[in-house]
Amino acid sequence: MVRIVGALLAGAGLAVAGVVMQCILRNPLASPFTLGISSASAFGASFAIIFLGAGSSMTSIVSINNPYITTLCAFLFSLLATGAILLLTRVTRVSAETMILAGIAISVMFSAGLSFMQYIATDSQLGNIVAWTFGDLGKATWSWNALIILVLLPVALYFFYKRWDYNALDAGEDTAKGLGVNTERERIIGMVLSSVLSAFIVSFFGIIAFIGLLGPHMARMIIGSDHRYLLPLSIILGAIILIIADGVGQVILYPSVIPVGIITSMLGGPLFIYLLIRRYRK
Repeated sequence: MVRIVGALLAGAGLAVAGVVMQCILRNPLASPFTLGISSASAFGASFAIIFLGAGSSMTSIVSINNPYITTLCAFLFSLLATGAILLLTRVTRVSAETMILAGIAISVMFSAGLSFMQYIATDSQLGNIVAWTFGDLGKATWSWNALIILVLLPVALYFFYKRWDYNALDAGEDTAKGLGVNTERERIIGMVLSSVLSAFIVSFFGIIAFIGLLGPHMARMIIGSDHRYLLPLSIILGAIILIIADGVGQVILYPSVIPVGIITSMLGGPLFIYLLIRRYRK
């Protein structure tokens, strides 16, 4: 049950973060994974494991013995990545396509830093880093789930409260301003809250890719882009997708369990390419 609840919360959180990022950046490819926030969180968690002693020192046990420090570091570095994206949006006025390239660049830089830390890590530290980056729902505990709920619930309620503002943003910057939306403030608040939510989930479970893309895009295919319905349906679909992916990981090589992050990457990549082709043909 604790694993199921963790999957529901993680899937819902990553999906709703993806919806808001895609709206405020007006980019259908925006998500915590593609914009480099997940990589930044991974770098922060690895920093905590190596330099702050958050990982287990026993070579026979792979575990994070201080998840709170890991969470804090993951959040701070994800906030750094978010700040870089907001700076590009505000100062350079880059296009949607360039934003994706900027996210890839941010992801590559943090991935390079992560590789460096893996190179200098001890065997036990390296085991903790690699195990953490797989994205494993088996690490879920009731205390971790409770912390995610404390973040997910107010953030999701705020997003739903701002659903009309997000609909206005979808119509364009000038239209949103004409309707009284403070676009710069909503962009900053939306990105920061999405970053906080993503950092908590990633810092607990590791990198879980494509949920922030698949959930929202499948929801759009069903009910369109009206955020009154898109937000709750994306939350539901994100939770369902992650539950299914985790179930597949538990049975495909039974009794071995494949971490859910590997499953979402293997299944999410082809599914997302299919969604892109379908949208392009339309």
